[in-house]
Amino acid sequence: MEFSQDDFDRLLVAEHTRKTAEVTYAKDPLDAENLTKWGGALLELAQFQTVADAKKMINDAISKLDEALGINPSKHETLWCMGNALSTTAFMTTDSDEAKVSFDKAAQFFQKAVDADPGNELYQKSLDVAAKAPELHMDFQKAAVSQQTMGGASSASSASTAPKKKKKSSDFKYDVFGWVILAVGIVAWVGMAKSHVPPPPSR
Repeated sequence: MEFSQDDFDRLLVAEHTRKTAEVTYAKDPLDAENLTKWGGALLELAQFQTVADAKKMINDAISKLDEALGINPSKHETLWCMGNALSTTAFMTTDSDEAKVSFDKAAQFFQKAVDADPGNELYQKSLDVAAKAPELHMDFQKAAVSQQTMGGASSASSASTAPKKKKKSSDFKYDVFGWVILAVGIVAWVGMAKSHVPPPPSR
C-alpha cells in the first residue's frame, strides 16, 4: 500500500490521538469523550491495516465506543461514530445477511445521533446513506466477484471490458468508504481541536 503525504499525516494524527486517549483512560476510565476519541482514532488507523488487522482494530473501536455509551448513552458524537464502525464492519463482511444485521444496527445509531442533534447535516447524511448501504453492499460484492472472474480470463473481449468493470468496482468502493473515511476524519480533527483549544489570554 502506497501512502500519500496526506495519508501519512492522517496516520500520525490518529496514532497520536490513540496514544493520548490511552494515557487519559488510565487516569480517568469514565471519560466518555476520551473513549469516543479513542474509538474514532482506531477507526482511522484501521484504514491503513490489512483486512484481518483492520477487523480487529474496528472491533476494538466498537468496544471503546460501547464503553463510552455505557457512561453517556445520549452522547451524539459517540452514537454516530458507532454507526460508522458498524457500517464499516458490514462492508467488510461478504455474507449479505450478516452484513444487513450490522447495517440495521448502524442505522439505529445514526438515527439516535440525528435525534440527539437534529441540526447536524453530517449525521443526517450518514443516516440517508445507511438506508442505501445494503444495496451498495450487494453491488460491491457482485462487482468484486465479477472482477475476480474476469481476472482469470484471457480472451480479448474480457480484456476490453475489464477496465470498465474495475472502474465500476473502484467507484463503488469510494462511494461506500468515502463518506465513512471523511466522517471519521472529521471526528478525529474536531476531537483534536477541542483538546487543543488555547486558553484565553490573561489580562
